[in-house]
Amino acid sequence: MIQAGSGQRALEVIHWLAEQNGIPLKRRLPRRAAALGALLLIAIAGPAQKVRIQEPADDRTPPPARDAEFHFIRIEYTDLPQYHRGWGYASRDGMGTGWWLVDWPDADNHFTAGVRRLTRIDTGDPRHLRLSDDRLFNYPWIYATQTGWWNLNDSETARLREYLLRGGFLVVDDFWGPEQWEIFRATMDRVLPNQPITDIAESDSVMHVLYDIEEKDRTFIPGSRHLRRGPGGTVQVVQPEGTSPAWRAMYDDKNHMIVAVNFNTDVGDAWEFADVPYYPEAMTTLAYRYGINYTVYSMTH
Repeated sequence: MIQAGSGQRALEVIHWLAEQNGIPLKRRLPRRAAALGALLLIAIAGPAQKVRIQEPADDRTPPPARDAEFHFIRIEYTDLPQYHRGWGYASRDGMGTGWWLVDWPDADNHFTAGVRRLTRIDTGDPRHLRLSDDRLFNYPWIYATQTGWWNLNDSETARLREYLLRGGFLVVDDFWGPEQWEIFRATMDRVLPNQPITDIAESDSVMHVLYDIEEKDRTFIPGSRHLRRGPGGTVQVVQPEGTSPAWRAMYDDKNHMIVAVNFNTDVGDAWEFADVPYYPEAMTTLAYRYGINYTVYSMTH
């Protein structure tokens, strides 16, 4: 109810609100209309006044993790007791135990950035999980390093077998010499009985699905520990004695590659040290080509 004597005050209010909100008034309004108009202007102006004093949104909060078509999935595993890796640096800025952590998190982050930049694949943040995790089947591509020292139990071997036979793709990397090879081979005999490990043919589509990788490219990709400072600031690559790089694979019954094997070579280090000036650029480039070909193949075959 509008009381007597309130009309003049309403006029004053309506003119003040109009002026504050940039609303022109071309003629004087009757007092009752002015009173009603004041109420309307207050309704209009009220939210605007509130907006002006709201604190800006805090943009420092990271966005929630989202699922994408591709995530770099690093497999966690338990070391063989006799080869257990104690507390130490997993990477330049990560600490932890276990051989599965080697090169983490830099290799994962750098390779993810490469996939995002060099392909049109919808790419999310890297993750790591155990084979027992039910989320395993959400991801078409998984990675395991130092598999010459891994110790998979019966449940884990069964889960890895199921993952691979349902269309998953495993990349193994950075293991060396005959002893580690035999440990890896024995594990894969339990995972995929009667499935041989063979050299990848140059004609295999994984070698050409995006980048053409030729026989000459099957060269030693060094770990950072294989680099030595030479005269004049040059960098020399020292290949471990008695090792020869091999690019091998396992296939399912339909001849689809399901395991890519980087043996006597260190693709993960080439990703990890991609931003370090002394690491050979040509080796980083080759490592990205292998990794991206594996990725595209896993998502298209």
